[in-house]
Amino acid sequence: MFSKTATMKSTDTCCDKISRLKHEIETADAVIIGAGAGLSASAGFTYTGKRFEQHFSDFIRKYGFHDMYSGGFYPFETLEEHWAYWSRYIYINRYTAAPKPVYDDLLKLVQGKDYFVLTTNVDHCFQKAGFDKQRLFYTQGDYGLWQCSVPCHNKTYDNEAVVRKMVAAQGFAFAENGDLYVPDGTKLKMEVPSELIPYCPHCHKPMSMNLRADDTFVEDEGWHRAAERYGAFLKSHQNQKVLFLELAVGYNTPTIVKYSFWQMTYDWPNATYACLNYGEAYAPDEIKRKSICVNKDIGDILTVLEVQ
Repeated sequence: MFSKTATMKSTDTCCDKISRLKHEIETADAVIIGAGAGLSASAGFTYTGKRFEQHFSDFIRKYGFHDMYSGGFYPFETLEEHWAYWSRYIYINRYTAAPKPVYDDLLKLVQGKDYFVLTTNVDHCFQKAGFDKQRLFYTQGDYGLWQCSVPCHNKTYDNEAVVRKMVAAQGFAFAENGDLYVPDGTKLKMEVPSELIPYCPHCHKPMSMNLRADDTFVEDEGWHRAAERYGAFLKSHQNQKVLFLELAVGYNTPTIVKYSFWQMTYDWPNATYACLNYGEAYAPDEIKRKSICVNKDIGDILTVLEVQ
């Protein structure tokens, strides 16, 4: 029923929209946050450029990778090399702090509010910033979890301890703040010791990332509990004044956050939809009067909201 090309047209200035958004946050009975990859990008978790080159220069020279994400799909010849690449990938995106305080600023904005977070992000930035883990639903997985690649059972496994060993075995050292660096004179290895390669404890097939890439994705017990909490939150607030706060959600998987937020805003009498997205701030005509769309970097928007 909704068209992607229907845009939110308004004569309001950006400041007017942000003032209205501030009011909606303050007066809402509940805030439901829907977050996409652009939120982490705004926080400095970029997959190209200096950050990519700093940690993957050897893989770039050997394979000509242009970004971290596409390199993750490369069919490496050995598991030792596969996990050398992926352990770096996991560590810097899951176990280090975001370079910019975007998630911290977002938490300050909703602190004390009745909120819930639905996100397709897998970098755990919400929980690292201090969001209540009982109010988070990571629909697409978690860089911090492994699963059986078959999968032969619906269970996931924390990978932090082994990932740290893998990264250290390649020659990286850990700074006091957790960041990785290469000590002077060290030549990085592009493989991990065979004994660190993870295998399923049941069928002994190789483990894989718990990321929704195909039909092998494991929705474990924790995933289902989070889904139930999100469903219960929606049910308990559908007749209240609710703000659906969509942050940098694109069109790779729009049904999870964007389309569901549009539908609930349309159906719920007291709901407001806010779309904060640099370059893609849209709302369909059917919910135009109930929408606030701000075409600006989320980090900048949060900074303005904080000082208003």
